[in-house]
This record gives sequence, structure tokens and C-alpha cells, in this order.
Amino acid sequence: MTDMNLTQHYSNYTPENHQVWAILYDRQLRNLPDKAIPEFIEGLDKVGFSRDRIPDFREINQKLKPLTGFEVVAAPGIVDDALFFQLIASKRFPATVWVRRMDQLDYLEEPDMFHDVFGHVPLLTIPVYCEFLAKLSELALSHLDRPDIIDRLTRIYWYTIEFGLFRMPGQKAQIYGAGILSSVGESNLSVSDESVKFDFNVNHILDTTYIKETFQSQYFCIESFEQLLHSLPAIEAALQQLRIQEVQAATI
Repeated sequence: MTDMNLTQHYSNYTPENHQVWAILYDRQLRNLPDKAIPEFIEGLDKVGFSRDRIPDFREINQKLKPLTGFEVVAAPGIVDDALFFQLIASKRFPATVWVRRMDQLDYLEEPDMFHDVFGHVPLLTIPVYCEFLAKLSELALSHLDRPDIIDRLTRIYWYTIEFGLFRMPGQKAQIYGAGILSSVGESNLSVSDESVKFDFNVNHILDTTYIKETFQSQYFCIESFEQLLHSLPAIEAALQQLRIQEVQAATI
């Protein structure tokens, strides 16, 4: 497997880096308790996050790996699909090591460490969530020869792992998507009455494009992480149908 040779050089973080982490951490800790799923808040404690300093990946992994087998590995930024899914399938979550500047607190074009670590890592303490994530990545590895199918599969990842909501019947929506958890603006919008929310549906998501440049225009809600895990056969069947349709179209 192609791998990365990047490490988190912890001593290179500047006082401003730690200050940015503290500002973002404090802001979301004030904002999320009534919006995020309880498992996320619990996960922050399980991995030992603190507002006082940027997390050290070595310390995170000492606490995280015994819980679910996952560990965090340093990444240079956004990695290509093949490497990303290879890493996740082997229970290694790639997280970037750079921290946004003080003048970038509210918006970034490319995810930084606060998104990757604060948003994603606490949820990696949940076994069923991790099982879904790893198996989804294994499924992606079997379709790397088809970029169009990977694009569809990325929509599943986007509307669950990155921008998913949790909603039990008759209750308010709560956040579990990392892209929402790490954004003060989107965490407020997503659970408000202003956002469009759909029940989780594999085919609906596969047919729905997503937005990178601004807040999402719609969200999909699950009732449990088991629902995600149990959706994998339906996802696989839908992707296989796409392959069949392509073959049939080529023979016409």
C-alpha cells in the first residue's frame, strides 16, 4: 500500500496555533452541548482533548486504539481517493497537521486540523460507527477503477460522516457529521428549522450532489449508527446496478 511519510512535529506548533485551537475549541464547546449527539461530547473526554493545547496524535492513539482499533495518522492535507480509502479500511484515519491562521477562524477552503481532529476523532470512539466507516472504505476499494462510482460513494460519505444528522421520531435533529461539528455557522444552521432535512435513504443520497464552497442546502438524518451499518448491502447493490447499467449502455 502506498503510504505517507509525514509526522506531526508537535514542537513546531506556535503559540498562535495553540491559541487558535483554544478559541475554536471554546466556541464549539459552548455551542454544541444541545446540538451534538451525546456520544460526541463523551468522545472528547475519552480521547483526552483539552482547550489548553493542540492534541498530540501519539497521546490520542494511546486512548483511541484500545477502544475501536482506529488510530490517527498525519496527512499532508487532502489525500487522493485510493490512499484515503486504503487508510480508513485499515483503521488509520488521516488527519492534517496544519492549523488555520487567526484571520481564518470562520472559513477555510481546505479542512485544517481542527476539522479533521476535533470533528472526526471523538466519533472514532464509537465501535459501530467505526465498523461502518471501515466497511464503506473497503467497498470503495473494490470500485477504484470507476471514478464515477467513487463519486457516488463519496456522496454517502459526505452526507453521513461529514454532514450527517441524527434524528429520532418526534425529536429534534442532532449533529454527528464532522463538517458540521467543526463549524459554528453550520452547526447552528443544520439543526434549525431553516434547513431542509430528509430521512436517510441510500438511493436518494446517491442521486444527490453536494456543496463544498458553502453550507449544505440539505441534510440526511439517521435514527441510529446501526442503521448506517445495515445500509451497506443496499449501497453495494446500488453501486453494482450502476455498473450493470454502464455495461448495458455500452452495448446499445
